[in-house]
Amino acid sequence: MASLPDISTLSKLSAEEQTKVLDALFEPSPAIHALILPSISTASFQSYNELITHCHKIFEALTADPSHKTELHSIIGSHPRLGAKKVESAQSAAEQAQLQTGDATELAALNDEYEATFPGLRYVVFVNGRGRPEIMENMRERISRGDLASEERAAIQAMCDIARDRAAKLQAVSR
Repeated sequence: MASLPDISTLSKLSAEEQTKVLDALFEPSPAIHALILPSISTASFQSYNELITHCHKIFEALTADPSHKTELHSIIGSHPRLGAKKVESAQSAAEQAQLQTGDATELAALNDEYEATFPGLRYVVFVNGRGRPEIMENMRERISRGDLASEERAAIQAMCDIARDRAAKLQAVSR
């Protein structure tokens, strides 16, 4: 999606078009679609920031209910591995571009260690121009912390920070 539709039209779009918006803001995820699409059709949002805040609240609610762990981890797992050679979405590829320099082996090993520490999760961070060393240090800190609940919340926060950044960029394109 090269740009986002005007937020005032979102509830009136087809489910297919609403899905494209969610995929552009987050990552393609059937779990996100199932969770968020029903409320998009019935709610009206004043801004994309308001929509993302709405999504954040829904994602956060999943962290409080152990019966939703599989769904939550599916949502978090929709993000590509940092430094992966093949990244599905153009947005993720651009966001991770600065991570493609240097030793990919060390980043791959950290991804493996992270996923062993937090089974079912993917390390998600808002890269925001930071280089590989800074991101890898953050990854090590989060692995050392070893707190699954904190990690789930950090991943959700990062996903929503990424979505806000994408919304700003995709809205700038449409102006």
